[in-house]
Amino acid sequence: MTAMKAFSSAALLLLAACSDPAPTPKLDHLVSLDPPRDVAAFELTDQHGQPFTAADLRDRWTVLFVGFTHCPDICPTTLGLLASVDNRLPEARRPLQFVFVSADPERDTPARLRDYVGLFNADWTALTGPFDQLDRLLDSLQLAYVKVPVGNGDYTIDHSTALVLIDPQARMAGFYPAPHEPAELLADWVNL
Repeated sequence: MTAMKAFSSAALLLLAACSDPAPTPKLDHLVSLDPPRDVAAFELTDQHGQPFTAADLRDRWTVLFVGFTHCPDICPTTLGLLASVDNRLPEARRPLQFVFVSADPERDTPARLRDYVGLFNADWTALTGPFDQLDRLLDSLQLAYVKVPVGNGDYTIDHSTALVLIDPQARMAGFYPAPHEPAELLADWVNL
């Protein structure tokens, strides 16, 4: 009986050690959330017409940015910055994924998103979908957007400029407020 108890205790300790998530890496430039916030359940569509849900955020770190393809300045500048940081990361960090979420689903079709994100990195993910699903995701990340008329039936989108970092358990670990410094992002993301 004593040997069985010792075996059971050892098995429980091993199980607990294996089931604990990896420790949070040192992220000096992240505005961290303690505890991390769960990402809401959602279903959007990626640039290839495939469904993308909160489950697709699991098992790797994700950098998420919200914007729109008609954006004249902030979005292309931020995505260009992200591409430069991504190109400087070592190949071994492939668990990191980049996700661009369109706040303009009326104009940003999957095909348009595929062309747009492909200008920066064709391996990244770009998402669109119905407003209720978009709002569910962005509200859980505390990212805002608003449609602003500019005349002649046209509009622009004002949106949050923070980069959100999502951990491998699909929780918002924190965010990087603008302006984004490539050296700071790189210093953090090499630790993921």
